[in-house]
Amino acid sequence: QVQVVESGGGLVQAGGSLRLSCTYSGASVAAATMAWYRQAPGKQREFVAHVTSGGTTDYADSVHDRFTVSRHNGKNTMWLEMNSLKPEDTAVYYCKLSSQWLPRPVWGQGTQVTVSS
Repeated sequence: QVQVVESGGGLVQAGGSLRLSCTYSGASVAAATMAWYRQAPGKQREFVAHVTSGGTTDYADSVHDRFTVSRHNGKNTMWLEMNSLKPEDTAVYYCKLSSQWLPRPVWGQGTQVTVSS
């Protein structure tokens, strides 16, 4: 069974930086797309960024030029480098693993990011 685990969240002041990590285990899932989503209190979960197995990236407009997503396929790990953080970036950040070899996407439990003003 594939498991996804996020880490790296925490409390940071506005303008600061954090680096989130996401690692999956339990299966060798080739050609998987790894993505970050976030959910703020009282809001719907929203897309943040993703990276394909080939290294193609995409970002939400709200984080473009501040966040950078990357991955190491050999380590089954993805990172999200978050710079110039704003209070509105406060949310639980979730990692999502998608692949044609999986019956459905697999989500992690989330990691809390809090940005104080």
